[in-house]
Amino acid sequence: MTSWISGMSSTTGPRRQPEPDPDEAWPADERDSLVDVPGGVRLQKVLAAAGVGSRRHCEELIGAGRVEVDGEVVRRFGARVDPQHQVIRVDGKRIPAREDLVYLALNKPAGVLTTMSDSHGRQTMADLLGDRAERLFHVGRLDYDTEGLMLLTNDGELAHRLTHPRYGVPKTYLADVTGPVRRDLGRQLMTGIELDDGVATADKFRVVETAGSRALVEITLHEGRKHIVKRMLAEAGHPVSRLVRTQVGPITLGSLKPGATRDLSVREVGELYAAVGM
Repeated sequence: MTSWISGMSSTTGPRRQPEPDPDEAWPADERDSLVDVPGGVRLQKVLAAAGVGSRRHCEELIGAGRVEVDGEVVRRFGARVDPQHQVIRVDGKRIPAREDLVYLALNKPAGVLTTMSDSHGRQTMADLLGDRAERLFHVGRLDYDTEGLMLLTNDGELAHRLTHPRYGVPKTYLADVTGPVRRDLGRQLMTGIELDDGVATADKFRVVETAGSRALVEITLHEGRKHIVKRMLAEAGHPVSRLVRTQVGPITLGSLKPGATRDLSVREVGELYAAVGM
């Protein structure tokens, strides 16, 4: 006789209730129209793997409508996406969803070539990176005797945009110069210094400190001509004895030790994407 008791079977005991479908978390009229990618990865898993937060936190972000895939807000916890080809944003900022992409900050010491190899046996960037398997691009260059922040990545499109003059990514330097610094130096640099290959202009300038015949100044500019900072300051009458790059776009050198590297955070990579319109 078939049992009439709800949820029971006369032969198997209590029936297991089906697991809730995460796609049912929102009423049908509040769901998005994103088409799931066959064989794709659940969106909250992609976010968690990218370092956005725990899966629980990522589900809360999705539920709050703070996550976009290819420009469309996605509210379904079970949405399946392709992180290799789709653009995913949280709070409007793109996240590095591809697990194979690497984003590093490195503090280049003086006496290191901004290259990955040297036929004369001099120290290069590769010597500081160790045995990494990825083929990394260095974003721009620093002179042999210049120190400071270098960005490295295997994201070719981002590296290209960060170095292309069209995007005007600003870079900030600390320079130890011959002093004393006259009052109108900042105005002169921001108005433009005539060099042999054209006028060069600073975006910002300030005197950090002065000590006798030396001064420490900070200069920000967005162009990348060879030796540009040294040439500008020398032309203005203040030769540089030491130069350190402290910032590229939104990324700062901070307390990173010379020769050391660190992974950029999800937030920092998102800010780099935003800086170049990706």
